[in-house]
Amino acid sequence: MILEVDTHCHTVASGHAYSTVVENAHVAAKKGLKMIAITDHGPALPGGPHYYHFGNIKVLPRQIEGVYILRGIEANILDYNGNLDLQEAYLKNLDIVLAGFHTFCYPGGSVEENTMAAINAMKNPHVDILVHPGNPEFPIDIDKVVRAAVDYNVHIEINNSSFTVSRRGSEENCILIAKKAAALGAKISVGSDAHICYDVGNSDKAIRIIKEAGISEENVLNTSIEKVIAFLKSKGRDIVPECKSNTKI
Repeated sequence: MILEVDTHCHTVASGHAYSTVVENAHVAAKKGLKMIAITDHGPALPGGPHYYHFGNIKVLPRQIEGVYILRGIEANILDYNGNLDLQEAYLKNLDIVLAGFHTFCYPGGSVEENTMAAINAMKNPHVDILVHPGNPEFPIDIDKVVRAAVDYNVHIEINNSSFTVSRRGSEENCILIAKKAAALGAKISVGSDAHICYDVGNSDKAIRIIKEAGISEENVLNTSIEKVIAFLKSKGRDIVPECKSNTKI
């Protein structure tokens, strides 16, 4: 399985990542990726960027070194109602919106409460991808969350970083999530969750779990740039790969 798109990349703006947009794009180009999403953490995470960062993200060029740049966010789920840490006025102008649970932002809860929070977040029409739902710190009812993802046209992320440097103990949950996604025909996205440019596009461990679960390539978002564009269009976002900003690059 070859991926053309990395839907989950961080920059120094996240406060605990170590590369710039240009460095991420450079590595993506070298690895043959056609598109990356810049998805820095939302304002509620300590060290995260101010709201204004997301309002001004339109200055990013549409393409750097031939790699198409999606202007996005990894928003923090704040409560059991699924509220996010960025207002609709900002969310509606981004290309892609990821949402997930993070320490220091979400209080945690029972399986029922976490499930309710995840499903309520996916009801937000601006949310495209539920990230790292296999995190054992925030256990969920996998069956209910994956079914809701289908109902609300949200992709479930298999997060490669969860098998390397983050969220230890995620693998067992991710396998169960992938198997349920395969059974229900849910759509999956693969995120490197890169916090340094060298990890952009890294997806080997996530792909292994997807294959072992029997998820068809058709249901993996990142396998073509056209698929990403079509999905985002279905969510009301018109992404035009040929478009470049006025910034000379």
